[in-house]
Amino acid sequence: MQDIFLDNRVVIVFLHVISAVVWVGGMIVMRYAAHQSFAEIESPEKRLERMAHALKRLFIIVFPFVIILIVTAVFMLLGYDIKNTEYRSLAHAKEGIWTVMFIALIVMILRRNKGAKLLAAGDTLGAKAQLEVIGKYMVPLNIILGVVAIFLGTSFFK
Repeated sequence: MQDIFLDNRVVIVFLHVISAVVWVGGMIVMRYAAHQSFAEIESPEKRLERMAHALKRLFIIVFPFVIILIVTAVFMLLGYDIKNTEYRSLAHAKEGIWTVMFIALIVMILRRNKGAKLLAAGDTLGAKAQLEVIGKYMVPLNIILGVVAIFLGTSFFK
């Protein structure tokens, strides 16, 4: 695997970085641009409907990049032989952060799906309870974690 990495190092690192940018950037746009726009919609049902749709689109766009991020991380860990370098603990910290973010993403997808089903069944309050947690807490937490992970990644290049 190290040979594959060394032969394709620039492409693998690029795919890793762009994947992190799309994931974290998508959440930033959703939370600080789209979310504010949704707040302007007067009808609670329409607002929730638009939020659920936008989250679905975000997750569809982001999920492949998350998989690319994981795969390229494995290539880089093995390719650079990180476990035998001074960056071992830094790499473990990044792995931990991205793992928490991935679990949170899965939970957000499940909550969004449940919210959409509740909304379709006419349960606006139930749908709001599912979707509100995503926008208020989960996305901002993932943004912070993602920015920290990206910052830690830049520490490999000191």
